[in-house]
Amino acid sequence: MSSDLRSTFDGRSIGAYRAAAAGERRGGVVVVQEIFGVSAHIRERCDAFAAAGYDAIAPSIFDRIEAGFQAPLDAAGLQKGRAAVDASPWEQVAGDVQAAIDALAPPVFVTGFCYGGAVTWLAAARCRGVTAASAFYGRLINSLLDDAPRVPIVLHYGERDPSIPAAAVAQVRERYPGVPVHLYPAGHGFCRRGSADYDPGSCVLATERTLAFFASALA
Repeated sequence: MSSDLRSTFDGRSIGAYRAAAAGERRGGVVVVQEIFGVSAHIRERCDAFAAAGYDAIAPSIFDRIEAGFQAPLDAAGLQKGRAAVDASPWEQVAGDVQAAIDALAPPVFVTGFCYGGAVTWLAAARCRGVTAASAFYGRLINSLLDDAPRVPIVLHYGERDPSIPAAAVAQVRERYPGVPVHLYPAGHGFCRRGSADYDPGSCVLATERTLAFFASALA
């Protein structure tokens, strides 16, 4: 974990995981964490984007709470992660993500998972230098609907996700009919290896759609 990002919110130094693009570079991508921190799952996602030709960076946006913040994938971890979310105002989070965007050469894309899916929506609305974005199962997107995305964004949801019911997805679609929404035969966290909801087929398809969406934004 490097510590060379300085938030544009308050100048605070925060850590980040980086993975360099393999082969021909296609761009940069900010990969936004779940509530559990820059976990093995998020590092794996960074590595996957790097293998696809993107310089990837995952900022550790809960570093003000605990350097190198990590929370286990259990009830205690959920409580710890949710407390970190409550202690991190959106303006601060946007500034942390902006620092990660600024650390990458353009074109720069943003993606994120769970809590990071909502942060991806936030970045598409508030951050500079974003070409396109892809949000995975972002439950808190519904609390950010007054923040209209300024760049193309695509959304991915699990059809069997109890934390994001069909009515919540419908609300997003009604408010932003031009935003593409993909549903998968899966639950929440379908890209997190080791999760009870992990669905490799859905994750592969959503990732392929994300990469195609990023490429189309440059066409």
